[in-house]
Amino acid sequence: MLQVAGGGLVVGAAGVGAWQWLAPETTRNGTEGAPVRAAKASVSESFLHVIAHPDDSLYFMNPELEQSIVSGAPSVTVCLTGGESDGRNTGLPGNSPEYKRMPEKRPEFVRARINGFRAATAQMATGSSLSPWDVESLRLLSGLEVELHTLRAAPHVQLIFLELIEARALRNPHKDSLRGLWLGATPRLTTLVPAGGPVTRTFQYTRQQVIDTLVAVLERYQPTVVRTLDPNPAHLPKQPEYRDVPPVLDGIYSRDHQDHTTSAFFAQAALAEYWGRKHSRPTAVESYLGYEVGALPSNLDKATTDRKVTFLDLYGWGDGKSCGDPAGCGDRKVGKTSGGKYHTWSSNCRHRAPGTTRWVQPLPDGRLAAFSILDGAAQCWTEQKAGSGIWSAPVNVGGSMLEGQIQAVRHGDGKLQLFSIRTVLPQQGRAHRREVVTALQTGTGPGGSPAFGSWEALGSPDEDPRRSMETGYPVAVVAKDGAVHVLVRTFDGGVSVRRGPGGKDFSGWAALPAAGELKLQDGLDAALDSEGRIHVVAADTKTVHHWISEGEGGALRQAGPTRLPATTGPLSLAPLSGGGMRMAVRQPNTSRIIIADRLGDSWRVTSECPTISGYGRVALAQTGNVTVLAARDGKGLARLSAGSGRPGPWQDEGIPHRATPGMTEDAKGRAVAVVLGMDNRLSSARLKDSGTTGKSAFTDWLSHDGTAQSDLQS
Repeated sequence: MLQVAGGGLVVGAAGVGAWQWLAPETTRNGTEGAPVRAAKASVSESFLHVIAHPDDSLYFMNPELEQSIVSGAPSVTVCLTGGESDGRNTGLPGNSPEYKRMPEKRPEFVRARINGFRAATAQMATGSSLSPWDVESLRLLSGLEVELHTLRAAPHVQLIFLELIEARALRNPHKDSLRGLWLGATPRLTTLVPAGGPVTRTFQYTRQQVIDTLVAVLERYQPTVVRTLDPNPAHLPKQPEYRDVPPVLDGIYSRDHQDHTTSAFFAQAALAEYWGRKHSRPTAVESYLGYEVGALPSNLDKATTDRKVTFLDLYGWGDGKSCGDPAGCGDRKVGKTSGGKYHTWSSNCRHRAPGTTRWVQPLPDGRLAAFSILDGAAQCWTEQKAGSGIWSAPVNVGGSMLEGQIQAVRHGDGKLQLFSIRTVLPQQGRAHRREVVTALQTGTGPGGSPAFGSWEALGSPDEDPRRSMETGYPVAVVAKDGAVHVLVRTFDGGVSVRRGPGGKDFSGWAALPAAGELKLQDGLDAALDSEGRIHVVAADTKTVHHWISEGEGGALRQAGPTRLPATTGPLSLAPLSGGGMRMAVRQPNTSRIIIADRLGDSWRVTSECPTISGYGRVALAQTGNVTVLAARDGKGLARLSAGSGRPGPWQDEGIPHRATPGMTEDAKGRAVAVVLGMDNRLSSARLKDSGTTGKSAFTDWLSHDGTAQSDLQS
């Protein structure tokens, strides 16, 4: 074994190909690392992160990255490129003479970035950035080697580096890049060799070999949650012009890095193949916005941002301390700028899917049915008995390559209809595109669970496949006349709607009227008020916009300005008595949950909830005079609140979850919150009775088998 200690190599007696990278403190005692805290064990869930560059997950997936690592669950990150840039590891301005005189040392810069990523990861896992790693070469495919890093004090944490060359440009199309490989502009993409590692030669990957490598990783780790970068970033308002671009590389240029987007495409293609093979447990997928967050309000509070920045400063080698590697100990291009220059990246964590709270609906017999996406298909869980909180195993109800979330609506006859969005991956003669899909309940299946017909494609408001990639996640509402209205954010930043009587025979897409040009964020919502009017809300970066139908079944028109302040994006509506509407939003920079009411013709903020940190869409229900909320807190736990006429205090207890809590009413009129865990199992809690408020308003959280959370923790 080779032990890297203080920059020198010490030959050991272990097997060939395995290296140990030790912190300076470990040079004397060999195998004992820096002080660490013991990791907890978890076998019911595991995480796989697919990124393009070593800092991607630190900027765009945290704090969720840290929460998964400290849970003790297996946490593996695959980095596709070396992120070598120009090889100049400095924070000097790129146009300065001193910068231009620096030599290009790409192998050393790649190793320095790896060292910075490891320092930040070790700090999250063990409390010490100097905690040592074991490093070895690994063959995931025959004839191709990658680097595998395992954190010795927390071996559930592993990093895999393919070291493919990066695009070396944010958007400028280069043939030799991940994007060039994906589009077929180049048949192979070469790797580079980082300084001082176990992989000592370059390799060349075909497009299929990159996919197969990721499939091999999926089969090796069998993750319950896969996290990717954003496959659907927003386009730049003004498109850049590049000269002599081959047609195969031409496209719509986005706010994100081309490597980020393409790494997500490769992950999607690998998942499609993996889901077609036998595997031990289903997989959920979450995708995260990248550079686009720089144009959006901050959705993390200061404390969460500050903690995130501490790990980024470690990655950036902000303290300048030696790690014992002459190649460098971090990315000085980042340095300590994450709290300043890159603050908008650091102060956001945004899922591409904004979430929906309407993925749980009551069945005619009083039981609840819940819907989510696993292995790219719609899954249905049903309560075994009304009000029991004991759930069946998930039943596949169809669909393929579905993404992010499912919204369920209930027709007047009790039948359900599902809406989602799917990606159609490119093939010979088939364009890469995105489309809205729906499935209507046709009856009941085994155990009384709802059965659905085939999934119908509703297309996209944008016929151009490239523009369809920015179609938002569908929101649907059933009008009093039985017509279903399905709405999405469009490529241009507006809202389009299709209308289908009884959820069938949908009209074409039609844009909602708007005074002036809109640039909306995804995360709109729609609901029916007590008088049968449809309300639609959506936010841009400055305010909230509102549409209302002209009576029952009438056309939607834009209402007057709401004059509401900026929000972080996703909005949640619930009807009040007398035709009013209530909306729950989050405040930028503080993440505080704000309640706004529309009574008459105007909106106003009526409540500010006690802060629990967190981010994302808030689940909202109004049961009589009781306002019920479910929201993510700063620890990633779902927290509940119930108050009379306004939000009440937050319950102390919370439960780990992913995505957005679902909210509905049971047969007794009690609000029920349902969450999906990282193990892809359901938990639920409900009001003790329909009028209960305060800290003791809810039952304990029950796991899928009815076990109380307090019993699991005792």
